[in-house]
Amino acid sequence: MTGTGTTLRAVVEAAGRGVPPAPDGSVTIVRQHAWRDAGVLAFTAHSVVFIDEDEDWVRAALAAVGCDPLAAALNPRFLAVFGERTGRSHDTVDVLAVAGPLPGPPPLPLTEVSGPSGPGHPRAAAARARRDGVRAWEARGGVVVLGRGVGGRLEVSVEVDEEARHQRLGGRLATAARHLAGGPVWAQVAAGNARSLRAFLAAGFRPVGAEALFTPRAAPPRAGR
Repeated sequence: MTGTGTTLRAVVEAAGRGVPPAPDGSVTIVRQHAWRDAGVLAFTAHSVVFIDEDEDWVRAALAAVGCDPLAAALNPRFLAVFGERTGRSHDTVDVLAVAGPLPGPPPLPLTEVSGPSGPGHPRAAAARARRDGVRAWEARGGVVVLGRGVGGRLEVSVEVDEEARHQRLGGRLATAARHLAGGPVWAQVAAGNARSLRAFLAAGFRPVGAEALFTPRAAPPRAGR
């Protein structure tokens, strides 16, 4: 779509290695990696819009926002137009963080409770709406879930039971994800969720940007339609 051969997977894999897009003030437009996922990635002075739409329309919509070009891709006016154009919706703009894998076993006992072939744990069942190959492990007081999401990246989510809060379990579960992963692992955290963000930072995740992810409101179109 950009004419450069860039793909969303290539952008994500490079950022996971610590090589985000150049901070040149530009916007890269790429096709969606999967029908399920469309949205915006914002890095330092560079945005990536992943959408199966005409590039001229995207650039015209960004220009119509009428704000600092560096902020246009995450401006609420552009996000509203994005949703109207695609028939999708988004919940929030997330902080995007990544961490490398760690050797050895996780720092707390874990029991796998959900694999890719079955619904299993409720948290894993919910994750399957946004990720592929979802697996979940339970610890006393919490759960950690891994699955393949945007651009094929490995994404983590953790959940801590109310009675287990204030014991730094969230950070240990996030650290466990790094031991379970064979490569970079990504976390999407709502900017206002300070408790969760602190847990991922404590586990060694480093913020690399922000993301607005749009999810479909209906089933994917049938082949040939």
